[in-house]
Amino acid sequence: MDDTAALKKTPLHALHLQLGARMVPFAGYDMPVQYPAGVMKEHLHTRAEAGLFDVSHMGQVIVKAKSGSYEDAALALESLVPVDILGLAEGRQRYGFFTDDTGCILDDLMITHLDDHLFVVVNAACKEADVAHLQAHISDQCDITVLDRALIALQGPRAVAVLAELWADVAAMKFMDVRHCRLHDVSCLVSRSGYSGEDGFEISIPSDKAEDVTKRLLEHPDVQAIGLGARDSLRLEAGLCLYGNDIDTTTSPVEAALEWAMQKARRSGGARAGGFPGSGRILSELENGASRRRVGLKPEGKAPVRGHARLYADAEGKVEIGEVTSGGFGPSAEGPVAMGYVPVSYAAVDTQVYAEVRGKFLPVTVSALPFVTPTYKR
Repeated sequence: MDDTAALKKTPLHALHLQLGARMVPFAGYDMPVQYPAGVMKEHLHTRAEAGLFDVSHMGQVIVKAKSGSYEDAALALESLVPVDILGLAEGRQRYGFFTDDTGCILDDLMITHLDDHLFVVVNAACKEADVAHLQAHISDQCDITVLDRALIALQGPRAVAVLAELWADVAAMKFMDVRHCRLHDVSCLVSRSGYSGEDGFEISIPSDKAEDVTKRLLEHPDVQAIGLGARDSLRLEAGLCLYGNDIDTTTSPVEAALEWAMQKARRSGGARAGGFPGSGRILSELENGASRRRVGLKPEGKAPVRGHARLYADAEGKVEIGEVTSGGFGPSAEGPVAMGYVPVSYAAVDTQVYAEVRGKFLPVTVSALPFVTPTYKR
């Protein structure tokens, strides 16, 4: 029996096979992990020119108040996230996360104010649970509509020039701007965002037009198809969390060093402080700090330290202090990079800790994040 038969396929699945991709199961989908060029070359191409990623496995959802009022939709969603959505300007996007009653993270997501409604992009592995969460808590106030659309990401320093050949106005967009446009005469929704640390765009496309638009973009000499392998190394170098690895239902936003994503309006003393699940813990940690912290980690030497490696205070491995959550080789950082959680007393930059790798305790230095400076257009 073909094990891939039960896996879902994105609208670009046939194109991946044509391009010679090596396919792997990911979040219930058959996805390209790399193309013939290989992960290293794909990573470096994205940093130097423009990489095109299929992220159609992610969920795209419209949240619209039954009253038709953006304010009502924003306030409804604010009951589930510690983020200022009411203050989000039209055509702007913001990073956020669903929290649970213990103050931990159910999923992270992108939230956009479009006209009278919200456009929300959620992670593939969590999308059914996220939609059920929305239905359970705010469906009395809002209509929750799951869209059947493809999503691609065009990332890298040449991304804007490539897209500007099709739609000149894209050059004026700033980081986290979102606009409707036509690309190759197809109605698309474009956000100047992504998960590579590079300037770039995410493009939502009707599923039946996705292959045509993607093929046309890939015809550009600066654009190369990029798989999940390089997507992971790019986001790790950029210090960006992967849900299920670096953040989950055992991590709070403050432990995860995501305070920047919680605006003043939702904090203690703000106009709409609290009112989201787990607010007691989260507001307390915002004021007083958490007991542990997500940090960057730079292993000595060339050997990568992978996720789930245990971290110790001493070279003998007697005092366990934490765990690596993501790790690998950073092609642009030119060495191994990782992230993990340590007690705040070990979280200062340049603190030395030790990671257990195949029974040995390797020295690892706490590092500032990100490892590679982002090039977002502010």
